Amino acid sequence: MVCCSRVLLRKYGDFIDNLRLFTRGGSGGMGYPRLGGEGGKGGDVWVVAHNKMTLKQLKNKYPQKRFVAGEGANSRVSALKGSKGKDCEIPVPLGISITDENGKIIGELNKEKDRILVAEGGLGGKLLTNFLPLKGQKRVIHLDLKLIADIGLVGFPNAGKSSLLSKISHAKPAIADYAFTTLKPELGKIMYNDFKQISVADLPGLIEGAHMNKGMGHKFLKHIERTKQLLFVVDVSGFQLSSQTQYRTAFETILLLSKELELYREELQTKPALLAVNKMDLPDAQDKFHVLMNQLQNPKDFLHLFEKNVIPERTVEFQHIIPISAVTGEGIGELKNCIRKSLDEHTNQENDAYHKKQLLNLRISNTISYSELPSKNAVTSARIDIT
Repeated sequence: MVCCSRVLLRKYGDFIDNLRLFTRGGSGGMGYPRLGGEGGKGGDVWVVAHNKMTLKQLKNKYPQKRFVAGEGANSRVSALKGSKGKDCEIPVPLGISITDENGKIIGELNKEKDRILVAEGGLGGKLLTNFLPLKGQKRVIHLDLKLIADIGLVGFPNAGKSSLLSKISHAKPAIADYAFTTLKPELGKIMYNDFKQISVADLPGLIEGAHMNKGMGHKFLKHIERTKQLLFVVDVSGFQLSSQTQYRTAFETILLLSKELELYREELQTKPALLAVNKMDLPDAQDKFHVLMNQLQNPKDFLHLFEKNVIPERTVEFQHIIPISAVTGEGIGELKNCIRKSLDEHTNQENDAYHKKQLLNLRISNTISYSELPSKNAVTSARIDIT
């Protein structure tokens, strides 16, 4: 048992989703008092997003985790204006949130080549500084990775998320009988016949109390913030983490998952969501699925049966509910079609909203322009005055 735990710990250690770095802008160059020369500005430190970068690669390449930009050149007779110091660039993966030592957000990097200035170089020496250069800005920053994916899989341990990901994509996550198979996020891509690709993130299993950082806690929850949609995966037979914990039905599992999302960050519940009811190959699965569907269609008739602390303020409305078996492949084709349909609908809605906003801005702009034009009478009277 101890040996197994060590293997799991080592496996989790391969994945890094946060780093603390020291950064310092370069010092400015010396001025030249006799000729009024100005020293060059120190180099700046930038954080730059790269598609194929990981925080683990960053840590391995720069184990000291110190990033210092170059110093500005001194002013001299042959070059009274000193050249700027060399900038320092820190390569990071997409989906990085950057905060300072006090937790204040500096910015986010979500697209290739996005960049953020984190430490500015000092000014070169000049008349205002008595020709003495200024030191560069020192800053300790924290890099926090939140995976960007189209779909985020949400479910308690052993719901079959890893098996599902291996069925719908080319990802090869670890699959086993114990509860916490997934100890680090796994990314896969669903490939369609027309070459459309949809990214799916299988994230470490939630447990009750995850919003308070129990179990995988915030290591899981922060990663679903940047997914476009959620795919709830539940075991049709319900869930029980261990013999010491309470058994939960499939319906109760959905309530608890919704509650954990709500308590961590309420806006997560506004994301479009689908539901995959897994393990339909088990005995009595069809009967249990019909019971679950009745509960989902008439939730108010059953909520009184549960403790208030497990009931979310707002029950999730699923766009599609698909019975599947990640083992036999039952329903997998339909699930892939529903995922694509849901994402396409969401994209169309976003585009419509964007175009309506642009049109509204254009109308407002035109209204302001027309209102600023002088009236016909005012122009006539102005001409009369001039004459």
